Amino acid sequence: MATKDTGGQKQTGRRENEVEETEASAAPDVQERQEKLTDDVDAILDEIDEVLEENAEEFVRS
Repeated sequence: MATKDTGGQKQTGRRENEVEETEASAAPDVQERQEKLTDDVDAILDEIDEVLEENAEEFVRS
């Protein structure tokens, strides 16, 4: 298998640095979004729990 001769030069990791900067700036946004989604999920689960309790009471009565 033939290998490419780069002339002894090494490519820089510019793309890696750009990715790290993007991830660092996006982290607070992602964390804020996760907290909001967690709150929404908790609210939905609470509502489901209430409905199940009501339905269980009705089921036991009948």
